Amino acid sequence: MPDLQPTLIGETVELRPTVSGDWTALFAVASDPGIWAIHPAHDRWQEPVFRRYFDDALASGGGLTIRHRATGRVIGASRYRIDPDNPQACEIGWTFLARDHWGAGTNREMKALMIRHILQWFDVATFHVGETNIRSRRAMEKIGGVLSDRTSTAVLADGPVVHVIYDIGRDAEIARA
Repeated sequence: MPDLQPTLIGETVELRPTVSGDWTALFAVASDPGIWAIHPAHDRWQEPVFRRYFDDALASGGGLTIRHRATGRVIGASRYRIDPDNPQACEIGWTFLARDHWGAGTNREMKALMIRHILQWFDVATFHVGETNIRSRRAMEKIGGVLSDRTSTAVLADGPVVHVIYDIGRDAEIARA
């Protein structure tokens, strides 16, 4: 059985299982509307909306809290989810980072840790990215995500949102680094 809530330690970040006591620190980061401005869940900075996200992370068994090692500060979260349609794939997603960590290599480092970990059990890591979320799509391409021809649809506050799906397999550079 794969470990969906490992502790992963990188050069600048540490990922560990999300626990109920993480609420205050994670909401402090997530309450920045700028994080969600072009995200499909653009209202996630609001407390009731983020509460649903947080509770779902706890219930999922795959939620991870991201901490900056040098400062000890919580800077975001991510999650694993086994793909029910493809038992050889594990989805990585629901990721957000404090804006002061955008463009600083933090996303690449944490995703590399997560990808290398999960590919011990699965053939591919998948990422569902909002079709219009250009920032996240560019980030996926930067780390070697390959755009597939598959899509998924999620129902959010404004209605259905199409997500494109990126894949990263064991042979990807980020998985081998």
